[in-house]
Amino acid sequence: MLTCKEQVARSSDYLDGQLSFRERLMVRHHLMFCPNCRRFVRQMRLMQATLRAMPEEPVPGVDDLAERLSAERQKHNTQP
Repeated sequence: MLTCKEQVARSSDYLDGQLSFRERLMVRHHLMFCPNCRRFVRQMRLMQATLRAMPEEPVPGVDDLAERLSAERQKHNTQP
């Protein structure tokens, strides 16, 4: 059986369908018994879906907004 560390290392390839049949079986076997790795793979699936849903072109003004939010956060973190 795979260790959690080995499972994490194979997770991207598993989700992308790039593992051999034997490797897929090993991953699935590990996932049957490890709730933490199941949660990790579920989070990776959600992240992949979120990235696919994002627009290809950057949204106008998003960099300015990110800079303003960062400055506000820093200002609030330095205030007593």
